[in-house]
Amino acid sequence: MTVSRTVCLGFLAVITVGTILLMMPFSTSSGSWNDPIVALFTATSAVCVTGLAVVDTGTDFSFWGQLCILLLAQIGGLGYMTTTTFLIMLVGRKFNLRQKIAIQRTLDRPGMSGSAQVIRSIIATTMIFEITGIFLLVPAFVPDYGWSTGIWLAIFHSISAWNNAGFSLFPDSLMGYQSSFLVVFTITMLIIFGGIGYQVILEMYLWLRDRLLRKPQSLVFSLDFKVAASTTILLLCLGTMAFFAIEIKNTATLGLVNLPGQLLSAWFQSVTTRTAGFNTIDIGKMTSAGLFITIAFMFIGASPGGTGGGIKTTTLRVLTSCTKSILQGKEEVLLYERKIAISLILKAVGVLVGSVGMLVLSTTLISLTDPTLSFIELLFEVVSAFATVGLSTGITSTVSVPAKLILIVTMYVGRVGVLLLMAAMLGDPRPSRVHYPEENLLVG
Repeated sequence: MTVSRTVCLGFLAVITVGTILLMMPFSTSSGSWNDPIVALFTATSAVCVTGLAVVDTGTDFSFWGQLCILLLAQIGGLGYMTTTTFLIMLVGRKFNLRQKIAIQRTLDRPGMSGSAQVIRSIIATTMIFEITGIFLLVPAFVPDYGWSTGIWLAIFHSISAWNNAGFSLFPDSLMGYQSSFLVVFTITMLIIFGGIGYQVILEMYLWLRDRLLRKPQSLVFSLDFKVAASTTILLLCLGTMAFFAIEIKNTATLGLVNLPGQLLSAWFQSVTTRTAGFNTIDIGKMTSAGLFITIAFMFIGASPGGTGGGIKTTTLRVLTSCTKSILQGKEEVLLYERKIAISLILKAVGVLVGSVGMLVLSTTLISLTDPTLSFIELLFEVVSAFATVGLSTGITSTVSVPAKLILIVTMYVGRVGVLLLMAAMLGDPRPSRVHYPEENLLVG
């Protein structure tokens, strides 16, 4: 079995187990057997860290059902191979060459050495951020819901935010805490650091450590760090300004809120479109321009190595740098005075073309099964599913069963990745030794 198939089948196995558990009577608040479609959709949404829901997580699922959803989101956020490897390490076993290659492919690492140490660091980083988030959210939830419920709400939303899962136990997501700086700050920080990637967090930690200990600055930031960090900051700033300018006169979203509240909501909306899925405003009442901007940011998504989806910030930067090089008449693609390999450019183009193709296919199929849906709502839902965001205009629970199945497939493809799925179906790519003559072709 190829490495790609191992990863793809691993996600399917986790989804299958999750579906069975969520169908059980102990998972529902009513104590009856759950609808298989609801269980399958919820399990897929959790494992794919999407957050789209066909029922209210806080009322339709029992504590055990909510715990199952949270564990599935944790596994999905860490990744199947990361979780499996960590469990193998816990029982004291050594992993073989195939598992090392799978880890390398999943984490997008240049080599296989030090995989065990990387896994330990990822688990430790995850626990540190999630526990910190819990302690910060407890003062916000406990006064409103008491200690037992408040602590569970803090645990659930901290883990959900770090994994960019978007599941909430409140029926209106976080709209009730729209003006709470503590909740907005904590959730957005968890979303940003969860989606920016482990490598960026590690380099940031090493830089801060050297500064605090006043050591000589020997660390040279990698190209991954520079691209992911700069693109993330740029997109967050642009998103905040765009949502503030577009929605400021919309009385259903930002229009009736004071200026600090408007800026806070615009900031949260900019962050959550990076595949997080929480919302502090009513997404269904946003303007068409606001929805379209959200679609664009959802499509871009988070950074490689993080818990988010989308085509990734690095893919965007490679493609925009390609365009810049063409306009300047250059034959090389440069980023921070570094030449980008042709193989990476081809990979970025493949991700873009494959992603657009999947979105076109899913949108077309759902428009056939549910012709009454408006195009902007339909496109929003499909992009949210593919980019594993979880934001919705409110149509998730109302679409037909065939549409739900299409969204399930879309979430799965978005989580494992278009190129990885194609490699699983066609076999891992092998370099060709045959070279053909070059010839010009009219383009554009």
